[in-house]
Amino acid sequence: MPEIAEGKTLAAVKAPDDAIVFGKVGTSGPAFQKAMTGKKVLDANQQGKYFWFAALVPLIMSSPPHPVFHLGMTGWIQIRGEPTGHYRPKESKEEEEWPPKYWRFILETDSKPKIEAAFVDARRFGRVRLLDCAAEDIRNTTPLNDNGPDPVIDKDILTAGWLETKILSKSVPIKSLLLDQAVISGLGNWVTDEVLYNAKLHPEQYSNTFSSEQIKQLHKSILYVCQTAVDLLADSSKFPEEWLFNHRWGKSKTKAPITLPNGAEMIKLTVGNRTSCVVPSVQKNIIELPTEERKQNINGAEDADSKKESKPRANASKKRKAVVVKAIKAEEEELTEDEPKGKAKKAKSTPKTKVGKVEIEETPSGGRRRSTRVPKTKE
Repeated sequence: MPEIAEGKTLAAVKAPDDAIVFGKVGTSGPAFQKAMTGKKVLDANQQGKYFWFAALVPLIMSSPPHPVFHLGMTGWIQIRGEPTGHYRPKESKEEEEWPPKYWRFILETDSKPKIEAAFVDARRFGRVRLLDCAAEDIRNTTPLNDNGPDPVIDKDILTAGWLETKILSKSVPIKSLLLDQAVISGLGNWVTDEVLYNAKLHPEQYSNTFSSEQIKQLHKSILYVCQTAVDLLADSSKFPEEWLFNHRWGKSKTKAPITLPNGAEMIKLTVGNRTSCVVPSVQKNIIELPTEERKQNINGAEDADSKKESKPRANASKKRKAVVVKAIKAEEEELTEDEPKGKAKKAKSTPKTKVGKVEIEETPSGGRRRSTRVPKTKE
């Protein structure tokens, strides 16, 4: 982060405790404040959706812990006096407020003029943690080592061959695979849609059905979209006009297709519980026949998936049956309880027998049925 000015010392740090932003990842606001105050910022790095500072205590050797940040959905670093992006548009008066609304921590340098930076997160999806390790080991420590390679800084790892092996070993919709941070770091929802549109691939097509040529094109698109966004410092006003990003957040709240400048229609689908923008005329869900080697991979993956899923599905089925049976029994018990105790069930109504002008209704009694007819008298 060049705005923080590497080489400057953090003279003051304010970090009120927050059980979510700090506490969810095993630290606290006061612990962060204590660890950062007096530290010199040597460098700033990132991997995927995480970034961190490498800090040094003045005149002393490299000193952990190091702060690692995840901005979440609505977080950002705001520099005082500098234009910044926002989760939602702000009024000009709010822009001038300091500290900004929803700030979670504030850093101040000892330089003149001093630099002030704040971490702002309205919905508190961001996370701030402290890693007690050497700076060079940060990427080999949780949570960084749980994530896949970064498309911008790990091009030597994320090769077309590596990607093909990963893709063909899974049997899931390609968008779900790309969103998995354990596979590739940093691909979020809109980035993945942009990548698939650029590669002319449908988000619902299963990963193990792609040809080698399709995977090579996908690899090129991943590198192109990610590198372009980074080179432009994520300034969306400078993104290429043909990118879906410029049109996916239209004013229309209906499900009607959105017409792009080139005349193509963009629709929205739900893939893996995420809203996906797709251009059907460009992205077609065509399953190409895999080679014999791929067939073996697919069969193996399906067998493994079926073994994993068979047991839970059976249990789920049993649970559903148990719930139904329980509900039926409960209903029967309720019906039984509604009936008056000690009385027999109501018998079918019987016809009335007329004897002269007297009407006698036949009623059932326990045991043998008796006649209630009035005997005729002899005249």
